[in-house]
Amino acid sequence: MKEWITSRNPIYEVLQARRRQPFRLRVAEGAEIKGRLAEILKLCEARRLPVERVPRSQLDRLAESHQGVALEVSAYPYAALQDILSEASKRQEQLFVLALDALQNPQNLGTLLRTAEAVGVHGVIIPLAHSAEITPAVVQASSGASEHLRIARANLAQSLATLKETGAWIIGLEGSPEAVPVEQAHLGGPLVVVVGSEGEGLRALVRKSCDLLVRLPMRGRVESLNAAVAGSVILYLALRARLS
Repeated sequence: MKEWITSRNPIYEVLQARRRQPFRLRVAEGAEIKGRLAEILKLCEARRLPVERVPRSQLDRLAESHQGVALEVSAYPYAALQDILSEASKRQEQLFVLALDALQNPQNLGTLLRTAEAVGVHGVIIPLAHSAEITPAVVQASSGASEHLRIARANLAQSLATLKETGAWIIGLEGSPEAVPVEQAHLGGPLVVVVGSEGEGLRALVRKSCDLLVRLPMRGRVESLNAAVAGSVILYLALRARLS
C-alpha cells in the first residue's frame, strides 16, 4: 500500500527517519528551491529518488495544504508493544508511554504525537479499532514527529495489563470527581499516561485498568481543555517529574 505525504517538514522527517520506503517526489513547477525544499531534494538525490516537476493543480488534488511538494511512500510502519519496551531499555530509561483511548480527531492525534516525541516518550499505543490511525493528515498534523515514534496498534486494556507487569504506573486523564488533582499524583518512575477520546473520555474497561485517575486544575470559566491540550500538559508535567 502506498500513500502521499505532503508539506515540507513532514516529508523531510519521513526521509530523515528512513522507516518507510520512498518511491518518488513531486515538486510544483515554479517552486523556489531553497530552505527545507532544498534539503529534501538533497536527500532525494542521495537516495536516487525520482523527482517529478508537475503543475501545482496535481498537488492540489492530493492535499489542500501541500507547500508545493508531495512524496509517495509505503504505509506507516506500526511497532509492536515489545518494540516500545525495547526502546526504553536501549535508552536505559524508566518506561514512558502515551496510550490513546479511541481518539477520533486527526489534528488532536497529530498534536499529541508531536508533544510525545518532544518529551521523549518511548512509544505510543492506539486501539485496533474505533480510533484515528496514522494517516497522511496525522503525519502532517504532527509535523512529521510520527515518523520518529514507535506507535503500536493493540488491544489497549491488554497492553496496559502487560505494562503493569513491567512495573509501570498507569494514570488516566479525566475530569471526573473521582480523579485526584494532578499535583497530588506521582509522575516520576515508569509511567503510562492514558488520554481518552474527545467526547466520551476513557472507556470503562480502560478506566478500570488505570492505577490512578488525575485531573488538571481549572481556574477559568471554560469547562475543560480538549484532549490534545490536556494530554500535552500532562506529558510535560511527567517530563518535569522525570528530570527532577
